[in-house]
Amino acid sequence: MVHFERNVLSHVPASSMAEVAQDLKAVFKVRREKTAQALAGEFVELYGKRFPKAVAVFEAGIGDALTYLSYPGSHHIRIRTTNMLERLFEEVKRRTRVVGVFPNETSAATLATEIALRSSEQWALKRYLTMDALKAVGKPNPQHSRH
Repeated sequence: MVHFERNVLSHVPASSMAEVAQDLKAVFKVRREKTAQALAGEFVELYGKRFPKAVAVFEAGIGDALTYLSYPGSHHIRIRTTNMLERLFEEVKRRTRVVGVFPNETSAATLATEIALRSSEQWALKRYLTMDALKAVGKPNPQHSRH
């Protein structure tokens, strides 16, 4: 959502950025999908004529940006950000800087794979999401949908 907000705001002049950012953030502060959709509609109405490029970017991505709201509220904080993925990338970057120059692409890929596997092992020990909440709303369990 942060990247989506930045993309929308990149088409707004600096003099109006605070105003537009406040209304844009309001769409994502609510916990109900219907409320967020209503606020999104108001955002389009309010800024459509003043900032057509920003609103075009907003309309193109708002559906995807609000997908997390169709899941249980207890999952929102976990699935609305890419913090875990960004943390993994930071760790790969940190470890590859220590090595400096790799002899070939395979050795770099091997190190990145090892870092990802260790992270995966650490994540396996933690309860990230409760699948019971998904079952309650009828969402398929991602662990059972693998082939």
